[in-house]
Amino acid sequence: MRISVIITTYNRPDTLAKVLEGLRYQTRPADEVIVADDGSGPETAEMIRGFMTDFLCPLYHVWQEDCGFRAARIRNKAINKSNGEYIILLDGDCIPEKHFIEDHLVLAKKGFFFQGKRVLVGKMLSSSFTQKHANTAGNLLKIAFSSEISNRHHLIRLPFFPVISSTSLSGIRSCNMGFFREDIFAVNGFNEDFVGWGREDSELAVRFFNYGLKKREHPFMVICYHLWHEENDRTHLKINDELLQRWIESIEFSCSNGLIRR
Repeated sequence: MRISVIITTYNRPDTLAKVLEGLRYQTRPADEVIVADDGSGPETAEMIRGFMTDFLCPLYHVWQEDCGFRAARIRNKAINKSNGEYIILLDGDCIPEKHFIEDHLVLAKKGFFFQGKRVLVGKMLSSSFTQKHANTAGNLLKIAFSSEISNRHHLIRLPFFPVISSTSLSGIRSCNMGFFREDIFAVNGFNEDFVGWGREDSELAVRFFNYGLKKREHPFMVICYHLWHEENDRTHLKINDELLQRWIESIEFSCSNGLIRR
């Protein structure tokens, strides 16, 4: 199955480079990687061009003008650019563990979307944390009980642990999410009515549920390491919460302002 990985970023070329390095060392490489850039400056474009020369698969840079936080819109642009049968979303500050793509592929199942987990890396450790920390047993042992690591139970990879399925919005985060191409197009992608930080991923999950999908989760597979950053501006959160609630109360699954504008 052809896999597209879409990485969302905004003006953090240093952390994005670490994520791209993490994708170099996967047990199952992606078939294409698309950086969904929400208006970064030229430093990000230059860094990506450097990776393009010897990356393991086609690497694309999809950019939009900086008009504030528009994650829904830039993800839609990247999804429209992609051609994978299965699409994995990853944030540009989340370093994937080496089995990340392989695990997504193993756990992908028709009738479901997959919600991955994350280990949180604290402020003091984030600047030096790299894919070597994420994938080297000795380094993991050193940091396992550090106060700089949260959600540490996800450090252990246990493929035999049972998969959990539900229609709960708990734990929905598009920094580590996978779905089939046909499903994201069926619901018309992300809802671009969401601007500013928050809830565009939860609303997508609501429409997936309305469409008939369930959520799959596995606490000990498909892990990424989320590097610390300042909290995003939450000015629009109340408006986005109200928009989310309207969709929760709806039975519709396709938005009008999405991959295709109707």
